[in-house]
Amino acid sequence: MNLYDFTVKAMDGSDVSLADCKGKVVLVVNTATQCGFTPQYQPLQELYDAYHEKGLEILDFPCNQFGAQAPGTEEEIHTFCTGRFGITFPQFAKIDVNGDDTIPLYGWLEEVGKFEGFGDTETGKFMSGMLAKMDPDFENNNKIKMEFHEIPDRS
Repeated sequence: MNLYDFTVKAMDGSDVSLADCKGKVVLVVNTATQCGFTPQYQPLQELYDAYHEKGLEILDFPCNQFGAQAPGTEEEIHTFCTGRFGITFPQFAKIDVNGDDTIPLYGWLEEVGKFEGFGDTETGKFMSGMLAKMDPDFENNNKIKMEFHEIPDRS
């Protein structure tokens, strides 16, 4: 099984085959519009602008599971992101990335991925400390940790 075997839901509820991404470098990211990391939309868009024509695809999946920081409908989220950050990369239907309602794509990403930590920066140390309080075993599992958890395709 690989990334291209999955079908996901577009914002309008229609099916989108990830087979359309075959031959591209794919970055999968779950996002939120009211998160401290929301400004990361800007560098994601800059990355997309710089490399989309060379084969980069960014797949944006809004997720409201972390502190209810992605409220609103898909259309409201999209309007916010295009208006505030000018994003042009594809956004999909709001999803769950952990738990019983995890979409199959994220279930697979958790299986094949490996959490590599947050790094030794001040922010990384803060995130590690915060997550240790919620999940003492966070370093040893592949659960999605928060919004803007970017998962590069390695298939």
